[in-house]
Amino acid sequence: MVLYANIFFTNLQKIQIKYIPLHFRKCGEYHLINKSIKMQQYESVIILTPLLSEEAAKETIAKFKAVLTEGGAEIVAEDNWGLKKLAYPIQKKTTGFYHLTEFKAPGELIQKLELEYKRDERVMRFLTIALDKHALAYNEKKRSGAFNKKTETKTEEVAN
Repeated sequence: MVLYANIFFTNLQKIQIKYIPLHFRKCGEYHLINKSIKMQQYESVIILTPLLSEEAAKETIAKFKAVLTEGGAEIVAEDNWGLKKLAYPIQKKTTGFYHLTEFKAPGELIQKLELEYKRDERVMRFLTIALDKHALAYNEKKRSGAFNKKTETKTEEVAN
């Protein structure tokens, strides 16, 4: 049997957990076993019902951000896409508020987050994926504006 001892953060990507086996604790010997949990990077897109006002949509998004931060996640980036037309009707609605959140979190938190998505009637659809190294590189380039700089130089060349 293992007894939970303490949790401390070594850096933003790993949580180091130390355990003390119960039989060592009784004998007075404290042998610590180190186990680290890696925080995976995820991306979550939610579609909120179009019947909400802008303020209500922001409140809903703030609720899900609170679930993430309370669970020990670090929010890397957010992107509010606003009201967009859907490819097909969902619940007899043709538009929805899109919101993308990129975050680092332990895997157990994803189940809690998706359960909150399912319980909230304002969420029409959601998708949460784990990002691999290629997706991380792409998102980093997108945030730094590497894709926008190329289009600006092409338009300048055409103008000359």
